[in-house]
Amino acid sequence: MITRILGQPPRLLGIGMTAVLLLGGAARSAGGQEIAIACGGGGDSDYCPQAAQAWAEKTGHSVSVVSTPNGTTEKLALFQQLLNSHSSDVDVMMIDIAWPGLLAPHLVDLGEALPGVERDAFFSALIEANTVDGRLVALPWYTDAGLLYYRTDLLDKYDRPVPGTWAEMADTAALIQQGEREAGHDELWGHVFQGRAYEGLTCNALEWIAGYGGGRIVEQDGTITVDNPQAAQALAEVSGWIGTIAPRGVLNYTEEEARGVFQSGNAVFMRNWPYVWSLAQADGSRVQGRIGMAPLPHGPDGESTSTLGGWNFAVSRYSDHPGLAAELVQYLTSAEVQRRHALSNGMNPTRPALYDEPQVVAANPTMDVLRPVLANAIPRPSAVTGSHYARVSNEIFNTAHSVLSGGTQPGPAVESLAQRLEHLHRRHW
Repeated sequence: MITRILGQPPRLLGIGMTAVLLLGGAARSAGGQEIAIACGGGGDSDYCPQAAQAWAEKTGHSVSVVSTPNGTTEKLALFQQLLNSHSSDVDVMMIDIAWPGLLAPHLVDLGEALPGVERDAFFSALIEANTVDGRLVALPWYTDAGLLYYRTDLLDKYDRPVPGTWAEMADTAALIQQGEREAGHDELWGHVFQGRAYEGLTCNALEWIAGYGGGRIVEQDGTITVDNPQAAQALAEVSGWIGTIAPRGVLNYTEEEARGVFQSGNAVFMRNWPYVWSLAQADGSRVQGRIGMAPLPHGPDGESTSTLGGWNFAVSRYSDHPGLAAELVQYLTSAEVQRRHALSNGMNPTRPALYDEPQVVAANPTMDVLRPVLANAIPRPSAVTGSHYARVSNEIFNTAHSVLSGGTQPGPAVESLAQRLEHLHRRHW
């Protein structure tokens, strides 16, 4: 194993980060090239290094696996610094589904580099999220979408169905919360979710608004549609949960705080990502064997909508071997590799056909619920807003947080949000 600091050390060390290269096994064959791929965090057991090494052994080239920070914010900062400096130290990067618009000017068009790539083999929403100005800048590797977790034992005890609308969820949550508290379970809450002012709240807000028929906040063509009665109604309903069926502390919850409350047995419902399933069902979990998953509820006239999550592979424009790097990306996102990834790590494939394979579904029972959710999931407006998505998301989650905390009324809040987004639109995208 060879360890070294990536190029441009003063810049990278200035943000307190190093990156480690673990060189692939066998020496290169004559004429073979070395491709550096950044995936995973330090010590993480993700399947990417194994899959990249399998490609190297198959092709006669070699790979260097770049270990990046665990935190998504720090990971993005590292990629932006490398790309802004036109560094060739990394050829392939594993990027979050919300980043293609931010990084697109620095990424290879895989539609040109891989003219035979079968876009129809992937979930269409994932291809949409990775396409910026007509350029396919990344291929999807594994995916996530928001889901509703619920306590099967409590719904059975109170003879309540899995809710289809948010109003039904709130009624059931209030009923069970009151009944259990009267029985001595004083810490039980009806519902928990991601309410902190951060990217996770943007995901939740998009689900609430779209699920009420209020649109995508920013549509695919850049039109800003958030100022409408359905969007205001969605935020009004959610704000009514705070302090009634959801603790006020939810205003500072991320994914893990919500999971902690639910997994400790102190919530009836929870909105979270698929990764929670295996943790909540593990030995030692207080809700092991007593939980279920379902598509998110919706408004009275809307449809269940989930925000897409997940990770993708992109190729740097500054790679010394962009064609070869693109071939590695095509291999990593192939059905063969995604099948092994699902079987060994329980990750959710980005190819619908794999959800028809019994062995894949058996490895992760959440896939039966997730497949129809993914078919209707929507991406955040990152591709259409490009490098300005961070500011757009900041406006969205701060507006939602202000409404939920009681600082702003829903109607004026969505009107003001639309005005601020229009201002950004006129100036930047």
